[in-house]
Amino acid sequence: MIYLDNAATTRPYADCLEKAKEYLIDKFYNPSALYAEGYNLHRELSETRKKIISHVANVNDFGIIFTSCGTEADNHALFCGGRRGNVVTTLGEHSAVYSCTARLKELGVEVRFAELNADGSVNVKNLLGLVDANTSLVSVIHVNNETGAVNDINAISRAVKVKNARTLFHSDGVQSFGKLPFRLAQTVDMYSLSAHKIGALKGTGALIKRKNLVIAPYIYGGGQEEGLRSGTENVFGIKMLEFAAQKKYENISSDLEYVGGLNSLMRTLLDGGLFKIISPENGSPYILTVGAYGVRGETILHEVNDKGLIIGTGSACSSNSKLRHSRVMEACSVGGELIDGILRLSFCPENTQEEIHAAAEILNFTVRNRRDIMA
Repeated sequence: MIYLDNAATTRPYADCLEKAKEYLIDKFYNPSALYAEGYNLHRELSETRKKIISHVANVNDFGIIFTSCGTEADNHALFCGGRRGNVVTTLGEHSAVYSCTARLKELGVEVRFAELNADGSVNVKNLLGLVDANTSLVSVIHVNNETGAVNDINAISRAVKVKNARTLFHSDGVQSFGKLPFRLAQTVDMYSLSAHKIGALKGTGALIKRKNLVIAPYIYGGGQEEGLRSGTENVFGIKMLEFAAQKKYENISSDLEYVGGLNSLMRTLLDGGLFKIISPENGSPYILTVGAYGVRGETILHEVNDKGLIIGTGSACSSNSKLRHSRVMEACSVGGELIDGILRLSFCPENTQEEIHAAAEILNFTVRNRRDIMA
């Protein structure tokens, strides 16, 4: 089976699982307990926090709130950072942010949406034009999860602060953490990440935040995570995140170059008469979105699955949506027969060139055959 849906979830690293296993079997203690074993685990988690933050930011300037997933981290940022005035976000956000806006409107917060460029990146001029003295929060996705377009969140956050220094800036970094080398600027207040996108486990995420940033708790209870997210810590999942992140960042440059080669190879192998490339060449190489001419993406997905290829048709988190078409693709002005044929191919460093050749052959054959049948 060829797996090219890594933007949805990744295979957990076996060596990291083996390393983290002791926190499931031997060091199973509650890190909030007062006995020595619990306290020692608490100290270990303190070091884990620093290690994870250090990959993208200065540990003296940022802290981290461990969550159950990237969605919870996004929700925490939106609901606890955007409590007044207006919130500005983009039409290209993941559903974890976009779906929050409906609830914010119900709570009396005005929500403003910035337009997208054709590649899925935000139209920065349009976004900045929406920021005013009453803007409490701006949220801009780092890497568009449907096209791979990269937003320069450091530059955007600085420009937002120039317009309103009190505005908080959040970014969903789920598709960039562990994949793209970057450092968070001081103007980025909150940054979300997810463990299962980088070879760790489902059920763990985090919200990196500026240390001096005061936000309200999201889950109440025993006061864990400095009172901001109560609930007994998932030590096994958190340690797995630490180990997987360490592995990713040790190889981040070489992996980026290798995956870039896989992306380029797929672009050249797909038949230009059957597919249109939608993802920008300067986007994240981990994501390649294409549109098939005249064939529905869901039809292709199922047919290639029968041939041993796993791909996506967009964000897996939106598969339960009642919308016929991707709202992100519509915001990118993708229309006509292409919008019905959207496919998302997403790579990882464990994919091989042989797999890319085989996958392209399956895709070309499937779409060509389906078009012949429909003719």
